Amino acid sequence: MEESTSKILVHDDQVAEEELVGEAPELDALEIPDELPILPLRGVVVYPHTAMPLTIGQPRSIRLVDDVATGRRLIGLVASRRPELELPGPDDLYQYGTVASIQRLLRAPDGTIRLIARGIARFKLGEFFSLEPYLSAKTQIAPEDVEEGVEIEAQMRAAKDLFQQIVDLAPSLPKEIVGGVLLLDDPLHVAYTVANYQRMDLEEGQRILEVDSTIEKFQILNGLLSHEVEVLSLGQQIQQEARTEIDKVQRDYFLREQLKAIQRELGEGDEQTVEIEEFRKRIEEANMPEEPDKQARRELDRLAKLPTAAAEYGVIRTYLDWIVSLPWDRTTVDNLELEHARDVLDEDHYGLEDVKERILEYLAVRKLKSERGEEGVFEEDVDEIRKTREGVILCFVGPPGVGKTSLGRSIARAMGREFIRISLGGIHDEAEIRGHRRTYIGAMPGRVLQALRRVESKNPVFMLDEVDKMGRDFRGDPASALLEVLDPEQNREFRDHYLEVAFDLSQTMFITTANWLETIPEPLLDRMEVIRISGYTESEKIGIAQGYLIPRQIRENGLKPKEVSFTEAALRKIVRAYTREAGVRNLEREIGRVCRKVATQIAEGTAKRVSITEKKVREFLKKPRYFGSEELIERTSIPGVATGLAYTATGGDVLFIEASSMPGSMKFNLTGSLGQVMQESAQAALSYMRGMSEKYGIEEDFWKERDIHLHVPAGAQPKDGPSAGITMAVALASLATGRPVKSSVGMTGEITLRGKVMPIGGVKEKVLAAHRFGLKTVLLPKRNELDIEDVPEEVQKEIEFHFVDTVDEVIQLALEDKKPTTRSKGKTAPDKPEKKARKAKKTGTKNGN
Repeated sequence: MEESTSKILVHDDQVAEEELVGEAPELDALEIPDELPILPLRGVVVYPHTAMPLTIGQPRSIRLVDDVATGRRLIGLVASRRPELELPGPDDLYQYGTVASIQRLLRAPDGTIRLIARGIARFKLGEFFSLEPYLSAKTQIAPEDVEEGVEIEAQMRAAKDLFQQIVDLAPSLPKEIVGGVLLLDDPLHVAYTVANYQRMDLEEGQRILEVDSTIEKFQILNGLLSHEVEVLSLGQQIQQEARTEIDKVQRDYFLREQLKAIQRELGEGDEQTVEIEEFRKRIEEANMPEEPDKQARRELDRLAKLPTAAAEYGVIRTYLDWIVSLPWDRTTVDNLELEHARDVLDEDHYGLEDVKERILEYLAVRKLKSERGEEGVFEEDVDEIRKTREGVILCFVGPPGVGKTSLGRSIARAMGREFIRISLGGIHDEAEIRGHRRTYIGAMPGRVLQALRRVESKNPVFMLDEVDKMGRDFRGDPASALLEVLDPEQNREFRDHYLEVAFDLSQTMFITTANWLETIPEPLLDRMEVIRISGYTESEKIGIAQGYLIPRQIRENGLKPKEVSFTEAALRKIVRAYTREAGVRNLEREIGRVCRKVATQIAEGTAKRVSITEKKVREFLKKPRYFGSEELIERTSIPGVATGLAYTATGGDVLFIEASSMPGSMKFNLTGSLGQVMQESAQAALSYMRGMSEKYGIEEDFWKERDIHLHVPAGAQPKDGPSAGITMAVALASLATGRPVKSSVGMTGEITLRGKVMPIGGVKEKVLAAHRFGLKTVLLPKRNELDIEDVPEEVQKEIEFHFVDTVDEVIQLALEDKKPTTRSKGKTAPDKPEKKARKAKKTGTKNGN
């Protein structure tokens, strides 16, 4: 670019002033030639009747100034349309410029020239007749139109007033320039002088130069001046508000300091001193271990040195409040009377003998250790590795509605401890367990320490509900954070991210609940003692309804005990026809529906007392939802349908596996949302049956000329696992032989390609499901025979168990007697005598739920 400019001339000691030859001529006596050297300007417009400092840096511009300085000192100043160009050409310049006279010239050590040019008149560019060594062009003077009258006088006064306001609002403009502007009488001089000092865009400045009418120049200028006044006024208002806020803070600070001085004179402590002393007292009373005690005192010392207005003051105060509020040494005394604990557990829950037995064992051990510890029987801990562990971590696993969560409350009541419950379902953030570090705004401890603070005890019964439903994402893995909480070797020094000191969780009794073990990480599962809670039998559900559910629903629905009663037959009808679940939640809902019907009748005055019978159940609950053995008979009447037993997150269940064939070319289709393991079991069952076709009298071309479709209904529900292997084999055998499966038989077991039946899990839950559905015979792997001891005695009496070792035994026991068919070509496989059914041994134990 040719020139850079500034409104204020910069003086430099190293800049040498050069004397110009001859005296500067009077401006009025100047004759302006028709041809002028043209000096392009960068981002600035020079107006007539104004002076402007310029800095010359380009070699061709320096050459131009050197030539002009020895002559008449007149140059043409024209603004460039494109300020970014270093060497603009004729096409890059505006058409109007200003003839200027060089008034003063200074040379700097860096080779640049600083000069002051004074505008004389406006001109219009003509033809360029020289481009080297610098631009030269023909010019034509273009005088402005200066109108007379009231309008131009008003415009001029408005411009002066606005300019004075700008000078008053803008500290960068010297006050002296206002006086010079106010003394001017020529409208054109006023317009150009004010425009010279006013900040504006290049296009707007050039437009003021180019318009002919002086009134129009004022109109453009006054618009720009008005906008500038608004901007400067708003900026001053913002600064004033900020200054007022700062003054208020300083005033408050001084007042607080004065208040402190007055309180000291009166012998009273100020608010901060009182707060510091209160924290000091709470630290003494907290009886914290050495590490947190030191940390608390260190933070208290920092707090005492900070002003209350400091941002960190509130952070430290909140931290101290948390650390002194935790129950570092506050515990509840355990009630170790075993009879009392047994009575409480039996009063609150029906059955669940395994859980009750484990709690009584825990209390018995605590009681012996307490009594014998006082007698000095036990030696003190030798070291940290051999240190005695105090806490217990249990995991209750079972289907929904069997009483896992309510068991926690009963255990706390039996032991005389506080009870806490937090739900882990859907948690994705590790900070929910361990808390946030104090560097974050709004940081706080994790939910573990928050709960302990609420109950004010370090040895409560702490229930972590739905531990199998935690998630993980970019915020961390809550299950990994729980490893420290649920590890007896580590939780005596649990470190929350917020507190940053060790807290002892070893005396806390942790109980977790889950519906499904498969989703719990192995390292976390390894730290817990798993207690399985199976579903209830029919008689247990009736007992729970009579002892717990009916009284609660009577109270919740505003009834009196004498106003409604349920017969045992009615309850059995509800259990069989309206619910099919492992727990009792739906049973309680149906009882609640009946109670609401009764409440409506009593409120309307149509009845005073209602006895619920089977007939009333049908009247109140309408049509049944489940049909028991009728459904089994209907679905298994067609060859190719077998009844299997499954174990799900909601307890045991019955699966109907259907097989069908159609003309085709040996295709095998599997449907029903089957997992990889279940699909492989189906392939193994098909391979086995094809290999044993001759033994069961199946035509050789049956598999070659037909497509087989195996389907497991409830297609929307994902299914997986190997335990349906023998059921699939039986379904295929039934399809191929035309022999239906016995409607009263259910089965479960894994199959191998050699026809062996392998053991499976969840036997108790599967048998209870078979009992709920009305199955009379259950086929189980031989190696699961001992698992029958866990099945309630009443169920063992009503179900006939067969323990099988091969698929051949399963097929012989499951299929109806063989009938001759045209497909068999007169060949029949020799019938083996059925193995004598072995009844499961009666253990005499109650349900371990």
